[in-house]
Amino acid sequence: MARITAAILSLPITAAAWSDDSQVWEALKTDGHIALLRHALAPGIGDPPAFQLDDCTTQRNLSDGGRAQAKQIGDRFRENGIAAAEVYSSQWCRCLDTAALLGLGTVKPLEAINSFFQDFERREGQTASLEKWIRSRTLKEPIVLITHQVNITALTGSFADSGELIVVRVPEGAPLEVVGTLQSD
Repeated sequence: MARITAAILSLPITAAAWSDDSQVWEALKTDGHIALLRHALAPGIGDPPAFQLDDCTTQRNLSDGGRAQAKQIGDRFRENGIAAAEVYSSQWCRCLDTAALLGLGTVKPLEAINSFFQDFERREGQTASLEKWIRSRTLKEPIVLITHQVNITALTGSFADSGELIVVRVPEGAPLEVVGTLQSD
């Protein structure tokens, strides 16, 4: 029984363990945490077969509802005391647009959070590179990474819905730990 209890206590804390969203927001404002945000609503799955990264007309893009959702997520950041953050985005247009609509700061494209949905062979190496990049940051100010469901799942084991924010603790010398999730309304 003691082993079972110890195993349960060692599991990452999930959103259900938090009494309210304010605790998740507070965690994001403390050192050693990072936010992963799945891009806002973009109808469909994956991208058309001949999509081009530098041509948004060939990609799956945000819907009107997705653009409104991204603005609302930015408002939630500000309502919870985060008016600015380091914002990094996948180079996919739906992520770049989500990042810009948050209104939290200059958006910096980051190849390490590009989707590998259509090339799962990149999953392991890209996820390791992303974790190394995260661990190289000082994590003294809020950092938000706007990316894709496959990237978030590979890094954290958590499935993120469109517009869902996953707050992760980055402990030194230990695995990343999901401390909570925040759903967009």
